[in-house]
Amino acid sequence: MQVILTAPRGELAGIVSRALADEPSPGDGPRVVINVSLQAPNNLLHDGHAWKRYPPERLLADTRAAVRRASRADFLVHASYLLVAADAAGLRVGEKLRPIVDAALQAEEIALAGPVPACVVRLGYMYGPESRNLRAYRRAFRLGRPYWSGPDDVTQRHLHSHDAARALLAAARQRPAGRVLSASDNLPVSFATFMDHFARLVGNPLPIHLPAISRAISHLVVAEEHMQMVEIATGSVPAGARPRGFTPVYVNYRKGLQQVVDQWAA
Repeated sequence: MQVILTAPRGELAGIVSRALADEPSPGDGPRVVINVSLQAPNNLLHDGHAWKRYPPERLLADTRAAVRRASRADFLVHASYLLVAADAAGLRVGEKLRPIVDAALQAEEIALAGPVPACVVRLGYMYGPESRNLRAYRRAFRLGRPYWSGPDDVTQRHLHSHDAARALLAAARQRPAGRVLSASDNLPVSFATFMDHFARLVGNPLPIHLPAISRAISHLVVAEEHMQMVEIATGSVPAGARPRGFTPVYVNYRKGLQQVVDQWAA
């Protein structure tokens, strides 16, 4: 198949491009547009500030641009957020996240209603060795800085970025028109557990959590959007159907974070 990526300079687009280069005859067959233009804020590593650059109007505008680009292709794969499944599961979405979730759901509808067949792949919160935000956490942990961990008993669904690329390419090969699919690893885990494990891997055995009582003053560094994201138990949301042929290589956060640290050390 011929794959066309939106946001080609983004982290995820680069990972998809490298994965595609390993496939046989990547330039033959149907033309598939993979829209990853909404994915930059789809992680818990940016303290919520990335949403300032991706307000609801941008989510919609970038999706419409991807649909226009796909008008000359054979299929569109639209990468969305597993976060939006919280609504259907009856989970409370905070007021800061509500416009984002509504826009992301509308973006899915725009993609599916476009002039070419399309599917949606909702991705879990991403992390990986290419993440600038994860490198920033490594520096912060080595300096002993505290972080906003959220509740210990609220789990989220995570996804290594290399597995995200595999899921999107699997959907591009499958081309299941009109379907909403999902991709995450096999072990929902709280952000606190996830980041504490990462801190230990990079040499901080006792990372400090900002206490809930400091919420207001912590807004000087941590946006409310991030605080609300780690309060939504997306780990309790049914995983949903995966793209055919996709299973995560990094089946849990321990395997995924170990790969990150190993690649950085290589």
